[in-house]
Amino acid sequence: MRNKFIEQFEQAQIADRKRPDFGAGDTIRLGIRIKEGEKTRVQIFEGVCIAKRGAGASKTITVRKIGANSIGVERIFPLYAEALESIEVVRKGKVRRAKLYYMRNLRGKAARIKEDRAGAKAE
Repeated sequence: MRNKFIEQFEQAQIADRKRPDFGAGDTIRLGIRIKEGEKTRVQIFEGVCIAKRGAGASKTITVRKIGANSIGVERIFPLYAEALESIEVVRKGKVRRAKLYYMRNLRGKAARIKEDRAGAKAE
């Protein structure tokens, strides 16, 4: 049970930040602001959302992509972080689980997720 004042404060913090509706199995493209010295740039991280957890301002997403030499790369992002500049849903995935941790053991064609055509039309 959380304190109602803390919940109100968190709602005020995230009220102005709009995030698209996505879930596990969706391929998303994240723009992450990276600071190098005095310069800042936006780096794109595109992968499959394998998990969403938490509530309110502490909500996080786990995104997995296949990097160079077929090595899986997973990153956990706070959904309302200052460094997260943009979130774009590339494609909706049709899955039957809320957490796709089994994807860690799959390689190649077995790791594909079917596209949810019904979800794409509903937007």
